[in-house]
This record gives sequence, C-alpha cells and structure tokens, in this order.
Amino acid sequence: MTGSPLRTPPKLARDTLRVTPLGGLGDVGRNMATLELNGKLLLIDCGVLFPEDHHPGVDLILPGLDAIADRMDDIAALVLTHGHEDHIGAVPYLLRRRPDIPIYASKLTLAFVESKIREHRIKNPNLNIVAEGDRVKVDGFDLEFIAVNHSIPDAMGVFVRTSAGTVLHTGDFKMDQLPLDGRITDLRAFARLGAEGVDLFMCDSTNAEVPGFVPSEREIEPAIARVFAQSKQKLIVACFASHVHRVQQVLDLAVQHGRKVVYVGRSMVRNMQVARDLGYLKVPENTLVDLKDIEHLPDDKVVIISTGSQGEPLSALARIANREHPVVSLGPGDTVLLASSLIPGNENAVYRVINGLTRLGANVVHKGNALVHVSGHAAAGELLYCYNILKPRNVMPVHGEVRHLVANAALAMKTGLSSKNVIITEDGGVVDLANHQARLVGKIDASYIFVDGSSVGDITESQLTDRRILGEEGFISIVAAVNLHDRSLVSGPEITARGFAEDVDFDTVTEEVRAVLLRGLKDGAEDAYQLQQQVRRVMGRWVNQKHRRRPMIVPVVVAI
Repeated sequence: MTGSPLRTPPKLARDTLRVTPLGGLGDVGRNMATLELNGKLLLIDCGVLFPEDHHPGVDLILPGLDAIADRMDDIAALVLTHGHEDHIGAVPYLLRRRPDIPIYASKLTLAFVESKIREHRIKNPNLNIVAEGDRVKVDGFDLEFIAVNHSIPDAMGVFVRTSAGTVLHTGDFKMDQLPLDGRITDLRAFARLGAEGVDLFMCDSTNAEVPGFVPSEREIEPAIARVFAQSKQKLIVACFASHVHRVQQVLDLAVQHGRKVVYVGRSMVRNMQVARDLGYLKVPENTLVDLKDIEHLPDDKVVIISTGSQGEPLSALARIANREHPVVSLGPGDTVLLASSLIPGNENAVYRVINGLTRLGANVVHKGNALVHVSGHAAAGELLYCYNILKPRNVMPVHGEVRHLVANAALAMKTGLSSKNVIITEDGGVVDLANHQARLVGKIDASYIFVDGSSVGDITESQLTDRRILGEEGFISIVAAVNLHDRSLVSGPEITARGFAEDVDFDTVTEEVRAVLLRGLKDGAEDAYQLQQQVRRVMGRWVNQKHRRRPMIVPVVVAI
C-alpha cells in the first residue's frame, strides 16, 4: 500500500501502460482517468465536481484537463461508463479543445452527452454507441464493455486489453440482484475476465466503508408508497435529473394514487424526455402535465418531480424553499420527498434546503428518517465478492474520498492481495503497469479547473481565498493622494469599510496612516506602491490588535 511521492514520473518505456487519474480520487466527483500506451491516450470518463461553500462564485469544477492540454492529438478515444454528471459533465469542455475525439458509450449515456454538446454548440462530435459484450479496438487499446448495475440505466464497466497488460475499470456499480430494469452486473463476464487475468483492477470505492450489501431498489418501494398514501396535499419528489429508475417508481405510484405528474427543472425535463424517447422510461398515458397547468389541479391530484436533491442553490427545490419559484409554492401540510443520498460535501447545502422547506410548514421525508433511497455503489460485501471472483494481480481503488480508497484497499488485502500490489494514490498519481506489476512512479499536477460563468480555468486558488476573505471578513479601503515631487500629502487618507463591523471608529488609525504616509514621503519613497505597502501593514496591525479580524485591506495611493 503506497502513498503518492511528489516527483516527476520517468519517461514512459515502450509497451508499458501508464495510468493516471485526473479526477475522482480524493473527491466524489470530476471522475477521469488516462491510460497511455506507446504515445496514445485512452480516456475513461470526464465528469464534473460540484462546488462547496469554500468555492464562492464557482459553478463547476473540472478534472485536470490541463495535464493533457498539449496532447489532444494523441487521444485515441474517450470511454464513458454511464450518464451521471460526475462522469460526463466535463465532456463539452474537453471537446472545446478537440471536437472530434471519438467517444464510446451506451445509447442512453450518449443521448445525455449529445444534449450537453448541443448546449455548448459543439458541431460534428464523433459519437459511437456500444453495448455490453461489444469489443472495439482503437490504437493499441482493445476495449470490451461489461454490463454493470447502477442507479442509472445502461451503465457499463470497461475491460482494456493492451500489449502491456489488462485493466478492468468498473465505473460506478453495485450488485443489485433484483434491479428494476432486470439488468444485473454481469458476474459471469467478471469470472471470465478473472480467468483470463486482470493485471489492474480500478474499482469503485464510494461505499467501501459500508458493511454488507446495498439493499435492492425494490425494497424502497413500500416506503415511497407510504409517502404517497400519507400525503393529503401537494407532494414534491426531488431526485437526480438522471435517476430514471426513481422517476419510473414515482410515475407508477402517481398513477396508482390518481395524481398527475409534472417535471420541474430544465435538466429533469430534458433527461426524462430523452429516456422516454429511447424506451428507458415508460410513461403511462395522460400522466404528464405542463408546469403551467398545475394551478388548475387540486393539490392532492399532482406530484411534482424536481431537481435539487443536493441543495444546489439555483435548483428548482432551492428556489421553492426560498419562495423564489415563479409557479410552485409550499405551505403547511405539503410533503417533500428527497429520494437521494447525500453526496459528501453537500451536507450543509441540503440541510439548508430542508430547513427552508420545514420553515414553510412542509413535511420533509429523506433518507435520514425513512428508507426512501438506496445507494448506487457496491458496499463492502459486494466488493469482496468481486475481489474473490476476479483475483486481480494489482488493485487501484478509484471514485471516492481518501477514507473510501483506504477502506477499499483494506478489503482487497483481506482477500489475500499483498500490500505491494495495492496502490492508493490521489489525482495526478502516475502508475506504470508492465510484466503484471503495477508501480506508483510519480505524480503530476491534476489540480482543479474552476468554471465561473463563461470563464474556464481563469480563477485561481488565491482568487478564491480573496473571495472567502471578502465573504467572511469584509474589506477596508484606504485612499490617499500624494505629490512625490514636493513630498506632500495632497488629500486623505479616507477609510471605508464594507462587511467588516458597524460603527467602527477609524480616527486613531487614520492618524497612524497619515503619519506613515508623511514619513514614507520624507524618507524618499519612489513610487505609490511602496507607500501602499506601508499603509497595508499599519492598517493590518491595527485591525488585528483592536478587532481580532483579518479583512481584505485595499490601499490606494495615487501619485499626482
């Protein structure tokens, strides 16, 4: 079991396979891995990470695309394991750099991707539909696709055969034996691949800390049915915009209870239309109504399926909780069902929405107080079965925070794998595979790329730090004008504060700033920048001593 040394990896030898995660190891999101062989790159997944409270103003976080920015022409293909945002959300940003990258994915996954590509106005993408059992050869990579069960239809793992060895990447998966769509994880294929030989197993780690097996999707139907039976007024069900199985359950229950269904949220409307067109979602006749028509229906005759189960501030549910939605409102006696689990890092945002809904008088049902959601990721018992079936030579846990990766590695070693064959690394860790042995050989920069409005990659960590300081501590500006020729203070200093504190008396520090400016002029300061630095030090020291605060200090000294 190995950590990631901070050293530059060596030059890649011929017929050695280099595996580098560019996202998804250390976070639950922005999943992406590169496999390099003889100058060609195979990419697996290209997802986004949603920002947390300490990313003010950021819309999305991309994987480390800059690490391959100068190698766009070397990309043989992009394989997408399934249609969740943390696996496909960054595809348009990759295609901006090279629009014709061949993309291989299942029918539903590609349909979701295609709608994103259209939104970004990327023309003539190279999209290729594959299904479980298919094999595709691209530039030295022999790809075989394997059916896996997840919380979205059409998920697949990929087995990669190369001259340097074999890799099995599960994508996100679990082993639900009674899935709603009847499509189980293909353990017969796993057994066959295990017999052939898996040199590197890249395995979903999200639920590695959870003992036993994840319950079947069918087991939550009674709990959701009880919510329908007990709801006498308006009912809102919030889930992921790609959770086709959950929406199907809600549609079926709505028909049983005589309720019409309305989708709320642009991504929900778009994805469910795609799923219906492709036959993955069965919508009973006369069930769907338009949002504008719900005002003509009694509250107990409609169910709203909404986005926003992760507390996203601009989502439909958050706007409803804040009384900002133009059509949907909630009141005492209404019910909201959050039919999803919490993604790590989203807890505060979700609880803010729950509190807002509760404040309106709604009854909020969620995983914490009812069995209304099951995870889409394999728990420890399922992972152990996989290790025993596959008997991989090397394991590299993927998809999870560090604690998840470590827990997954421990499971692998429990089944008999030596610690030297279990590689724990984070984004940017470089693993070379040759002669059936995987070794961690170095690390590259796979840091966050922030999307802020139309800006991609222009926001730095230091700028985010500035935003956090502004949001938490406020700022103080000091403006003065000086004449560098006759060494005089022309005007000021004028001190203004915002978001700092009410009724602060700046008289004392104003005199201190005036004194330091005059002293600096007398001592021969050559430019306004030197004076600004002196002003910043004086003001910083005063604020710290008097108020124990660290606001942003913005000195402006104008030389005239």
